[in-house]
Amino acid sequence: MSLDPPAYLLSIQNNIRQRPIPWEGAVRAGHITDAHLKKIKSVDKVRREQRRQTVEADLDGFKSLFLGSDKEQSVLESAGKRTDVVQYILVLAGDLIDDIPALTSSLLSHPKPYKPFLPLLTQSSNPEEAIPLLTSSLLASLISSSLLASPKTKPDTERAISKLYTYLSGLARSADSGLQDIAVQEYSAILRTRRAREIFWNQREDTITPLIDILRAAAGVGRNGDESTLWSSGSSSSLRSVTEVSMGGGVGLQLLYHVLLVLWQLSFAGDLVGEGLEEEHEIIPLYIRLLRLSPKEKTTRLLLSTLLNLISANPSSLLPASALARLPSLLQSLQSRHLTDPDLLADLSSLTTLLDDYTNTQTTFDQYAAELRSGHLYWSPPHRNPSFWHDHARAICDDANGELLNLLANIMDKPWDQDKHVLAVACNDVAFLVKEVPEQRSRLEKAGLKARCLALMADPDESVRWESLRAVGEWLRYNFDQ
Repeated sequence: MSLDPPAYLLSIQNNIRQRPIPWEGAVRAGHITDAHLKKIKSVDKVRREQRRQTVEADLDGFKSLFLGSDKEQSVLESAGKRTDVVQYILVLAGDLIDDIPALTSSLLSHPKPYKPFLPLLTQSSNPEEAIPLLTSSLLASLISSSLLASPKTKPDTERAISKLYTYLSGLARSADSGLQDIAVQEYSAILRTRRAREIFWNQREDTITPLIDILRAAAGVGRNGDESTLWSSGSSSSLRSVTEVSMGGGVGLQLLYHVLLVLWQLSFAGDLVGEGLEEEHEIIPLYIRLLRLSPKEKTTRLLLSTLLNLISANPSSLLPASALARLPSLLQSLQSRHLTDPDLLADLSSLTTLLDDYTNTQTTFDQYAAELRSGHLYWSPPHRNPSFWHDHARAICDDANGELLNLLANIMDKPWDQDKHVLAVACNDVAFLVKEVPEQRSRLEKAGLKARCLALMADPDESVRWESLRAVGEWLRYNFDQ
């Protein structure tokens, strides 16, 4: 998929192309050699076709110019002290790599095709510094070509990918959307193979977390829940129209699309990343919220396709999470839209069928158990339904030797500072359990549920105090009855 070059990077490159370089002075100072200068002038500021013919007639010479040989240093290593020369050479090399595939192949045949470039990534800690930015663009093109050329990733390419990911993660964490866009576009250029995705996943604290932060900002949900939470804001199945939507956090549509594109590419390793994305980032409710806000078909298409890839690869864990987050009702709402993209419609149909097949086989007990296993509670219908508790309270206590009780206790052990309703729901459940199966009170106490409810009676949140008081009241009622 071809993307327009990042505007910020393009402006830097254009500015450098127009700068006059005192080449002869660089030769006299020993920063470059006569042989370097001859090669540079043969392709500098000439027509594209003439440039291509010149390079293709001397591929080994230009490979030596940029990467060095046994006899001489590369021009980048030789001119290391001349910032203007290094910047110009990086732009020139990038142009030649993009325009002349034969040169790219020649460079990749070198024993160390990344050696002169990788040190330049760490030349400055300033994310706006031109040399690392230009170097990352060149490396992304070179690595991308290497991945497409060979089904097996070479060790030196793997090392280059890892170092480039580390550099790009710094750009992705920047507050500057132009730098963020450079990072995600270069990620996209590299994520073409299974191995590139594996390395991306292995470095996920650096690579994925900043991208999720961008998506959470676009969804209007801070990482610490300072604006709203994914679950508390995710109960509606309604969609916002394109004319109403304004992505949160100042995230532009282009950046949003590019971030979604990167995660879509990653989702083709769904068996590797799916469960981790849900456990670490709650990817299912996040994508469901973004689907409600999606302003364009192209973003909707990427959201649906990513969900389909992830859920298909991890049905046992992600189908329950999807049903819990009310994805089926949202898919029904999407079907009422006038959508025209054939790929989008195909993915929507496949995802709907997948969810329908799952939900049609689920009982309310299955749904409640899935909610507990998700590690997150919300006011779904079973919680306040006396008939549900009358029918299933004993099964909840006895299931898998108390597994569900332990899951409930684990949920209650967390502070949930930014999502207090989870604790209110949990206390509500404890109250119903004590009421329906009072003979199980000692078992509930051993799980720590009574002690936690007693502690939550002093919680600052009014709903938590009320529900915990109700739960403790059920315990006291049976004590008095006895």
